[in-house]
Amino acid sequence: MAKNDYSQYQQGVISGYYNNLDTIMLGKLGELVTELYLADTKAKKDRLWQRAHKAMVKLKVSPAIINHIMQKEDVEILAKNLQDWLNAPKKKK
Repeated sequence: MAKNDYSQYQQGVISGYYNNLDTIMLGKLGELVTELYLADTKAKKDRLWQRAHKAMVKLKVSPAIINHIMQKEDVEILAKNLQDWLNAPKKKK
């Protein structure tokens, strides 16, 4: 759809979503950490790790860091990195 197809309000909502995408993805990654801690089957953990991978890609995390986290599949490593990302200074746009 062209930008003109959206009302002024809708354009503001869409713009706000993309302006806050990093915060949204960090929140989703935090939820995934919790779900990974609680996951009880290998299949569920595999699905959650794939979702975590997609979230890190959307956050534009360094491929080397993503590969390290995905190779280890250690929730504590993911949680530590998430904490570092949450504490990192925010970039001005």
